[in-house]
Amino acid sequence: MVRLGVSLLLLSTLLVLNTANPTPVKSRSHSKYPTNFIRASCKATSYPALCVRCLSAFAKQIRQSEQQLAQTALTVSLSRARSASNFVSKMTRVKGIKPREYQAVRDCIENMGDTVDRLSQSVRELGQVGQDFLWHMSNVQTWVSAALTDENTCLDGFSGHSMDGNVKAAIRRRVANVAQVTSNALALVNRFASKHTVEDQP
Repeated sequence: MVRLGVSLLLLSTLLVLNTANPTPVKSRSHSKYPTNFIRASCKATSYPALCVRCLSAFAKQIRQSEQQLAQTALTVSLSRARSASNFVSKMTRVKGIKPREYQAVRDCIENMGDTVDRLSQSVRELGQVGQDFLWHMSNVQTWVSAALTDENTCLDGFSGHSMDGNVKAAIRRRVANVAQVTSNALALVNRFASKHTVEDQP
């Protein structure tokens, strides 16, 4: 009877432990695969740590799709570009802004508007790739490159010590981040294009 009681106690303990931790080790390990895919892919970018931070939240949607990875990277870049564009637009109303700063802000507003337009086009175009893959991808690469140029042109407008101040610091911080995210997105777009081209070769 004592042995039977001990056996039942052990069996009950095992059942409780199994219920408290029902997920097998294999399943937990498998759930990390999308994040590992993102980390590996982000090594192709200029800012891999930023790349991982921006995209890890979308691991379930990305899974292990090169196209979805590039699409998500572009969408994140577009979202940040819109936010930065709105922020820059408000800087013309800063009290005590200098004439040169004001003009640089006006130019940056135009640059960031172009950035938003080009990234929007890129997101739509990448979603349409299928037939004429190379033509669609060429459009995406051209527009994302142009968006990155616009962002850097905005930053160039604040170069020089005479522009130093709170306006320059605030805008550079926002726009530089967008430029880094856009650079990463372009790298992932190029990666997707090159991998697809290689796979299509006989």
